[in-house]
Amino acid sequence: MDTTKDISSIIEEATLDFTLGENETALKKLEQALEINPQSFEALHAKTEVLFSDRKLEDALQAAEAALKICPEDIHINISLSRIWVELGDKQKAEHYNAQARMLGWKDQIQNPSQNGTETEIN
Repeated sequence: MDTTKDISSIIEEATLDFTLGENETALKKLEQALEINPQSFEALHAKTEVLFSDRKLEDALQAAEAALKICPEDIHINISLSRIWVELGDKQKAEHYNAQARMLGWKDQIQNPSQNGTETEIN
């Protein structure tokens, strides 16, 4: 049994559920994915976004912090954390994670200029 494929399929289904406004169903599927692999960054990040959408900010924060431990250099989880801290009213923490996301974005642009449209072709 390929658990990576299973987890990916579950997360894709949960994402569709979330898109359709079926947040409770999405959360159940994400919990199922996390039972298979509690260290699934993708499942934790998706769970963060669903919980944030439901205004369950403390739960969203817990999921986001778990995801950050797995992949601290992911731009998106840093943005999610910034958004959560804005809603929780901690401007300093929100600005910290926003700055982290910006720095990671710049780092990506420097390391991958052709993917970011910043490389100039010479003919």
